[in-house]
Amino acid sequence: MNELELQLPTLEYKKSAEDFKGEFFENQETVINGSALFDQMEYEQWLIHNTNNQEGNIVNNNWVPATTFFAVRKNDLKIVGMIDIRHNLKNDFLAQYGGHIGFSVRPSERKKGYGTEILKMGIEYAKSLGIRKLMLGCFSDNLPSIKTIVKCGGKLTETKKFSDNQFLKIPDDKERLVNIYRIDL
Repeated sequence: MNELELQLPTLEYKKSAEDFKGEFFENQETVINGSALFDQMEYEQWLIHNTNNQEGNIVNNNWVPATTFFAVRKNDLKIVGMIDIRHNLKNDFLAQYGGHIGFSVRPSERKKGYGTEILKMGIEYAKSLGIRKLMLGCFSDNLPSIKTIVKCGGKLTETKKFSDNQFLKIPDDKERLVNIYRIDL
């Protein structure tokens, strides 16, 4: 596996970021976890949104300060993943389901250990923010995320029904369960 580094998004990453997003969409994945809504915005609009969230000038009053990074492979500068570290959980969705960190690995780069590397770097960043008890959530059928979270020290504390369809469009008749994990930093 090649080494990764976390990079703040800039205009220079536009083409690479659009390729990253396109790969998810081509794979019929319309939600990119840990992307701070990149899956719903054009790059320039998202870049402003992302920068404002990081600086605490929250674009959406119902969100929290957060820092979103690209996980870039050092040897070829390819974006292999994204991670969003929320600075606090002063939001009902995050406190109930989302947690401090969301992350994703592009479809063509999965099963290579990148998710674990990305999450470990995100945990280190969370420590630098002064977070002492990290919460992470993922759907209970998302085995790759579960394995990654556990490998990084996550302890399952709760499994509960996901009932907040304002964030994910899930048919009301389809029940989804969310696992909640804690990591003491």
